[in-house]
Amino acid sequence: MPSVELSSGSIDYQDTGGQGPVLVFGHGLPMNETQWRKVVPLLKGYRCVLPTLPLGGHRRPMKPDADLSQRGLALLLGEFIERLGVDDVTLVLNDWGGGQFLVSEGRAQRIARLVLVACEAFDNFPPGPARALTAVCGIPGGVRLLTWLMRVPAFRRNRNGYGGMSLRGIPDEILDDWFAPATRSRAIRRDFAKFATSAPDRETLLAWSERLRDFDRPVLVVWAAQDRMMPPEHGPRLAGLYPQGRLVEIADSATLVPEDQPERLAEALIGFLAETGAQPARHAG
Repeated sequence: MPSVELSSGSIDYQDTGGQGPVLVFGHGLPMNETQWRKVVPLLKGYRCVLPTLPLGGHRRPMKPDADLSQRGLALLLGEFIERLGVDDVTLVLNDWGGGQFLVSEGRAQRIARLVLVACEAFDNFPPGPARALTAVCGIPGGVRLLTWLMRVPAFRRNRNGYGGMSLRGIPDEILDDWFAPATRSRAIRRDFAKFATSAPDRETLLAWSERLRDFDRPVLVVWAAQDRMMPPEHGPRLAGLYPQGRLVEIADSATLVPEDQPERLAEALIGFLAETGAQPARHAG
């Protein structure tokens, strides 16, 4: 897997390559690029870039002084895009919504459009049902305790945690992969805790959200009908916040739409890209 050295440390990423429009995918806590494993193969003619962000599922720790706050992660994502040297990027987020703060921070010059899939927004950082888990991460040894609890089937499948993020259920081997780095490495657990406990207060989050009105490029908001993590009213509210926002609702899905409804998500994404000037590359034969 290739990597790029950034100010906070080394970021691994997958890149399908090709001459098509560039899509950069974000992921949730403590997930990695496999969150999109069902969707990327459906996006023929697009260059899909999937960084493994330091949200706890990353395989190499960041520098000890790395800023892994919500704002810091957004800026790190922007730095990653800059280092790739690509423009006219479509940024696709699911679960973690902090990538939107590139707009709030005035660092979205390379972003041509946003796709926000059942993600954190407004003051829902972290999502209500997950706040008990993030509180655990704030106590000494808390992340280690969480990785241990994730081995217990009843905890792993709890609907107020990861068991509530997918109607189909996240396969055990995928969850094991997401939690493996924090299970093995104390430094990764440090990074995990730094990010998990980084959400600012409600007033700050809402002030940052107001700045999103400045993003005058196309935005697709995809909301899940059976989502327990992201409030149902946030979908239309988020689409209305952006001047060029549009909303698609997907039934029979929880937060992880790429897990529950990858075909419908890919269809909505391809249609949005084509309508906003990002046609897929065509290959001879």
